[in-house]
Amino acid sequence: MARGGKAFKAVAKGMAVVASAAAVIERRRRAAMAADFHETLHPVEPVDLMDPAAAPAARPLPGPRGAAVPAAAAAVTGVPSGSSVPAAAPVPAAAPVPVAALPAPAPLAAPLTPHGHFGRPATPAEAVPWSLRVAAESTWRLLLLGAALYVVFYIVDMLRLVAFAVLASLLISALLEPTVSWLRRHGVPRSLAAGGVFMSGLAGIGLVGWFVVWQVTTNLETVTSKVKAGVDQLRDWLITGPLHLTEQQITDFANQITKAISTNSEQITSASITGAQIAVEVLTAVLLAFFTTFFLLYDGERIWNWALRGLPRHSRYAMAGAGPKAWATLTAYVRGTVCVAFIDAVFIGVGIQLLGVPMALPLAVIIFLGAFVPLVGALVTGTVAVLIALVTTTPWTALMVLVVLIAVQQIEGHVLQPLILGRAVRVHPLGVVLGVAAGSIIGGIGGAIVAVPLIAVTNTVVTHLRRRNEAGQAVFTALEAAREAATRPHPPTT
Repeated sequence: MARGGKAFKAVAKGMAVVASAAAVIERRRRAAMAADFHETLHPVEPVDLMDPAAAPAARPLPGPRGAAVPAAAAAVTGVPSGSSVPAAAPVPAAAPVPVAALPAPAPLAAPLTPHGHFGRPATPAEAVPWSLRVAAESTWRLLLLGAALYVVFYIVDMLRLVAFAVLASLLISALLEPTVSWLRRHGVPRSLAAGGVFMSGLAGIGLVGWFVVWQVTTNLETVTSKVKAGVDQLRDWLITGPLHLTEQQITDFANQITKAISTNSEQITSASITGAQIAVEVLTAVLLAFFTTFFLLYDGERIWNWALRGLPRHSRYAMAGAGPKAWATLTAYVRGTVCVAFIDAVFIGVGIQLLGVPMALPLAVIIFLGAFVPLVGALVTGTVAVLIALVTTTPWTALMVLVVLIAVQQIEGHVLQPLILGRAVRVHPLGVVLGVAAGSIIGGIGGAIVAVPLIAVTNTVVTHLRRRNEAGQAVFTALEAAREAATRPHPPTT
């Protein structure tokens, strides 16, 4: 916790430095804009008006024929003031005006620079190109946003137990909530509907876990004997194969492994203690997820209304419309993912069973759970089946299992995902892969599972808010046009 407090203070100091630098840049930008605006209102010609040689030559005053000559032009043209020039009479040539007769020059709109150049900017900020100003302001805003995201992820990492429990409960609730709504529409009380569906889902998860454990314990002896036979075959291949190793070399290698295990017993013991702590944390997270899931099923609407009251008043209406759309996207995603995972598990399990690999049903269940990570989950968990086929059967059988895995994965990526999840998850496959990779780096297996639904929900919310703003702008434009049309004077009707 002490390290966490120091890191948080360091991040807070960094954000304060970034905010102060942003304020300085903003003040300089506003000063530069004010200077540009002042120069636009009072342009200065780059001519030295005090130099007599630079004075402009006198020109005849333009005017319509027959018009009265003003008094200011009488001194130049020699025509009496107030008289009119005949249309056919030529205007006499203007005599050169002495410099002393010229009016005094107007005061300069902007003072001269210390070096006397009008083209040089008054401040250094004005000399910075506009593109560089935009890049600098965008950069510090991105840095500030990155610091905020870092703080958010740091807090989530500190509370990862609660965060993963809440996210898991949201996914489970999205799968079970349509059943609760259907029961309530048919007259079942809310508490009975939520409790019945929750207990049914809990019983289903328990049955799946019991089935996997039962199958593994039943086939454990057979698999162990086959693994020993596979290890003996591997040893014979190392001796008689292209490597031509000797019995002594293999024995020395085995002794080195045993010695490494004995010398690192403390690390192994600490790892086992860490594993026990992780098991306790996982059990706590599971209980918290079950507790949260029940209350989301029982009182999800009131929880959402309570969360809306915590938002600013001007943001409640927008989020009130985005929330149901986000929940619909999450529900469709979970349903589609369960369907895709079931199809993957059935096809891969049938292929493994036909190839004679032991424990086909438990492997199919593991592949079903792994398929909740889109595009790569079934392939990663399917490698367990390839390894079991390699140590229990022949390399040719293991190769055929790998072919089955790749074929099912191609069907999932090109047929099942676009057909089932295409409407729910409007995210490009590259975004899905990058999201899964980033989620696994940040949060491990749990991060990889929740990355894609989080991206899908965020995309839905952003799209809804953008369309809402566009619709509001269109309504405002239409109202302004109608108001201008109403205030515009109409021509009299005859």
